[in-house]
Order: sequence, then C-alpha cells, then structure tokens
Amino acid sequence: MEKLGKISLAYASCSIGCRDEHTLPKKLAAISAAGFQAIELSMPDLVSFANQRLKRSDQITESSYDALCEAGIEVRRLCASHNLSILILQPFANFEGWPRDSPEYQDAWNRVNGWMQIMKAVGTDLLQVGSSDSPAEKIGTDRARFVEDLRDLADHLAKAKFRVAYENWCWSTHAPDWTDVWDICQKVDRENFGLCLDTFQSAGGEWGDPRTTSGLREDGGLSKDQVEKDWKASCERLTKSVPKDKIFFLQISDAYMPKQPFEDREIDGLRPRGRWSHDFRPLPFEGYLPVVDFTRAVLSTGFRGWFSYEVFDGGPEGKGKDYELDDFANSAMACQRRLLEACEAASS
Repeated sequence: MEKLGKISLAYASCSIGCRDEHTLPKKLAAISAAGFQAIELSMPDLVSFANQRLKRSDQITESSYDALCEAGIEVRRLCASHNLSILILQPFANFEGWPRDSPEYQDAWNRVNGWMQIMKAVGTDLLQVGSSDSPAEKIGTDRARFVEDLRDLADHLAKAKFRVAYENWCWSTHAPDWTDVWDICQKVDRENFGLCLDTFQSAGGEWGDPRTTSGLREDGGLSKDQVEKDWKASCERLTKSVPKDKIFFLQISDAYMPKQPFEDREIDGLRPRGRWSHDFRPLPFEGYLPVVDFTRAVLSTGFRGWFSYEVFDGGPEGKGKDYELDDFANSAMACQRRLLEACEAASS
C-alpha cells in the first residue's frame, strides 16, 4: 500500500464536546484549528444551535424545519469562515420497513422532506441513513421490502441531486453487518445510493461483544481463534467485493471493553450494542477493537475518500469524560496519522 498522506478528513459534530459551554461554534473552531476539512452535521447539534441563536418563544425541535433551515444557513456561513465544508447531515434513522398505511411510514417521509430542506440550507448533498433498529414485529424481516423503501428514498433524493450513505448499525434489526448493507445497496441499484462504512459498527458487530467477559463474540460457542479467523475473512471479502466508488465515506472510532459485561436486554429502548455505541467509543488505539484491520480493508479497495471521526467517549466506565475541545480535536488528528502509519506498516 502506498503512502497515505492525502486522505480528506471530517469530524462529526456530535463527537466533540462534553460540557454545556461547548457550543457548536466552539466545536467548529476546534475542529478547524486541528486541521480537519469538513464536519458531519448532527441534527441534535443543529437543534441546539437553533435554540441558542434564534431565541424563539417556542422550543425548536427536530421537526421545526423552517427554523432549522434558517439556523442551517448560519451554520453553513460559520463553517465557511473556518474553511470547513459540511460533508453530511446525520443521523437519519428508522426509515425502512414500515407498513405503507402506518403513521410511522408517513412520519418517515415527512422527515425525509424536512431533512432535504435542511440539506439545501446547509449545503450538503449527502444524507446518512442507519439500518433500522425498529422492532421486527413492527417492520418485519422481508429484505425485499427494505430494498423497495430504500430505492424509493434514493429516487426521491436524486431529484435534488442528493445521495444516500447507508450504514450498518451493529444492533440493527435487519442489517447489522457490512455484508447486509452491501447486499441491500446492490439490490437498490442506484448511482446515488452507497455505503457509510464504520470501524466500530463492523468490528463491534463481527468481532467484539459487550455482553461477554472476553469482550469477543462467543455466540454459538465460537472460540477466540474462530472469531479471529472469521473476522480476517470478512475484511478480505470486503476488499474483494465492494467497489471503491460505492463507499461514500468511512467513519472511525474504537470501543472500550466494558469492565462488567452488559445485560443481554434492552434498557431505555437500547439494545446492548446500541448502549455500547452511545457511551463507550473512544479514538482508535484507546480501545480494543481491530480498527486497523477494517481501515486497511477499506483502503485496499482503492478507496481514498473521506475519513470521518465519530467518537462517543464516555470513558472506560461510560459515565462521562471531561476534556478541552482543542485537546480532543488535536488528539483525533494525531490518531489519524498513527492509523495511516499502522495501515501502511500492515501492508509492508
């Protein structure tokens, strides 16, 4: 693998900031100063910014689309002043699978149209969509239905020259692995429909497990050696099967191994891997997942597009971690250099 010094870098706005004083403008300043070129704009950050800046009498929510568009124009200007672009709007969730006559189906499309307005306002053409984690008893398990819904979504966004980056969430009801979203992507068969791959979502689903003492998958009596063998084979399949132009961007984070295995049940509506994702995701090399393996597999497809850091670092206990914005952003930039060096070394 050649030297990898020219990867474009983004930082998810939701991935930095641990205090109320860490407002979106301060986040943008820190991300820019560290040398990143773009952000993933998260909806919670936009809502918070809108409430702080617009000071409406009513609370601005995720469905206050006119107000969010107004705030989005200001965010776009702020980003430009820091030489940042807005790579993507995220995270759009629980879109596919609802019965056509259900209120959830109508709500999903209402959200699509509202988010498209915001995308125009902030100046991005890319919508991140996570594989649904709605209960199977509500959305079913028929992949053909999911494909049909996502094809409709891609066609609708294409009218505005927008794209969909579809991501496997490792606690998803129907598409927890990269192989699932790649199969769906092929069946959707639209030029503007591609993948958001993620080091945590794949390594944390196929290799790691927060429910076990070892921190590794043990389902079906899997041994550590078999988990490692299966994981290496999965990375090799990715390299050989996914074209580089169908990877729209790569999200990067690691995971802490919980000191006590998680209970194997939903808590506050979140499955174990969902809880793990929310609070136990530091930068690479600070956790225990094989992040280098997956990053190298993606690079071995020939992909040289955007890397984006999306971390949710609540510390090893998942209870919160205090830090300064500039220090955290600079640590991510240093991590990027180390990650690329590790990928190069693994290939030599």
